[in-house]
Amino acid sequence: MSKVLITGADGFIGSHLTESLVRKGYDVRAFVMYNSFNSWGWLDQVDQEVRDQLEVVSGDIRDPHGVKTAMKGCEVVFHLAALIAIPYSYHSPASYVDTNVTGSLNIVQAARELNVSKVVHTSTSEVYGTAQFVPITEEHPLQGQSPYSATKIGADQLVMSFHTSFDTPVAIARPFNTYGPRQSARAVIPTIITQIASGQKRIKLGALHPTRDFNYVEDTVNGMIAVAESEKTIGEVVNLGSNYEISIGETVELIAEVMKVDIEIESDDIRMRPQKSEVFRLWANNSKVKNLTDWKPFYGEKEGLKKGLEKTIEWFMDSKNLKGYKTAIYNI
Repeated sequence: MSKVLITGADGFIGSHLTESLVRKGYDVRAFVMYNSFNSWGWLDQVDQEVRDQLEVVSGDIRDPHGVKTAMKGCEVVFHLAALIAIPYSYHSPASYVDTNVTGSLNIVQAARELNVSKVVHTSTSEVYGTAQFVPITEEHPLQGQSPYSATKIGADQLVMSFHTSFDTPVAIARPFNTYGPRQSARAVIPTIITQIASGQKRIKLGALHPTRDFNYVEDTVNGMIAVAESEKTIGEVVNLGSNYEISIGETVELIAEVMKVDIEIESDDIRMRPQKSEVFRLWANNSKVKNLTDWKPFYGEKEGLKKGLEKTIEWFMDSKNLKGYKTAIYNI
């Protein structure tokens, strides 16, 4: 693979994926959201040596012409551009349809017309909803328990329909809860860390009993690259998860232990999902991706999670990074 396009390269996972591919020697074109500030999002924060090797294209994933233009000359496309905040999807669901569903249609339509070698489409564990059985395999029923997850289900099905209908070479990578440096504070781990790092002793959180399968961003990125590089993944959906389950409450305790602080937890109603929309249990079966690629999680089990949290906390504790977060405000 010589030339690759990454949509959503300006985001949390996208910026890490961009860095990794550049360092591995790929010729990378980064597709970022157009804005009048000429901001490249998190790519503005990566090492200069990485930025110097990037071709950056600004646009909008909802614009089919701009998407197709950005894809010209690329052999492989990593499609990450999406709206992902679950609370905001309750507020503005139409924008999620436009971005997540129509944006994905623009990618596979252009891939078909341009004869792209492979599209790696990014899904989410949220499409499974609350686990009906664990660990969750790729055959688990899909449940749209939020407008966000419903649009990601629609996007996944649309992308796979192009493989079924037109033999478009697609693979769907389905990451479970990714965390790490640069993540938005709308996610639970940065929410906990940034509140503690700013000196707060009473930490405001939503539900503590749901369980998650947390994955350090380095593992998620390596998994996506492995999916792209394996010929066996075409037409397949694969979970990218650690196969380790932990509750939000236990995660808070682990973070407090690493940060060496005593805290109290305050239940904040505004952070609660509607009862039927809450996903109470997520736990990934990752055997399929292990069989189809050479990937396995490096930050697995409790000790791996602790190592990933240490690296994440170190990044957030840097004052120049922390100042970018409004820790006293809940951002949906």
